[in-house]
Amino acid sequence: MDSTLALGQAFSSNQEPHLSQPRCHLRLKFITRAADSTQPSSAVTADKSVVSDEEFSLAKVSFGVIGLGVGITLLSYGFGAYFNILPGSEWSAIMLTYGFPLAVIGMALKYAELKPVPCLTYSDAKMLREKCATSILKQVRNDVIRYRYGDEQHLDEALKRIFQYGQGGGIPRRSAPILQMIREEVTEDGKYCLVLVFEGKALQLSDFEKRQAKFASFFGPGITAEVGKGEKDLYEVRLISNTTL
Repeated sequence: MDSTLALGQAFSSNQEPHLSQPRCHLRLKFITRAADSTQPSSAVTADKSVVSDEEFSLAKVSFGVIGLGVGITLLSYGFGAYFNILPGSEWSAIMLTYGFPLAVIGMALKYAELKPVPCLTYSDAKMLREKCATSILKQVRNDVIRYRYGDEQHLDEALKRIFQYGQGGGIPRRSAPILQMIREEVTEDGKYCLVLVFEGKALQLSDFEKRQAKFASFFGPGITAEVGKGEKDLYEVRLISNTTL
């Protein structure tokens, strides 16, 4: 039984969740594997397997890298052809004309780029996702595992409403939690669960607990929200679908 199930048991007994040292060590191992691309694509933990996301999508491709690469390539070849270092001098003007704006756009996208967060998916949760996960939970998962542009962080709008930055009873924006990873798992009673793992160095567990209902309301309907403390400055928000097979 992994540490996330122990966390679920803590919530069911209405006690403040805390993890023993061995279980904390196990969870840290999971996070490291999820972030490290050198690890195998699937691993076995207890009676579950961790599967990699092999689904291709253009949203998972960095347009900043593409634009910058194509633009610099056109500029380089265009200059080379213009000075007769490379063949194709008759095309040099066109390559320079298109290469410069593409390089500028690529640099702008790269600057505004927000990278995807790691996603740890258990095989049993993957099988339940299509039938049991709500449309909002699916959208949240898809949004945070792709590149985004212009956003300060993932789920920025949701966190702004839930934590009420700069408002009465809210928190300062500089203290906003930062999404570090997500995890798909199945609860003890067989329900699909999407776990949002946040880093909140300036926050306490109570800051999440008193907003538990807001998490459920914002990401609902059809879900139950639970919050808990992870190791160091990490906090977990578990969004559990009420839909069952």
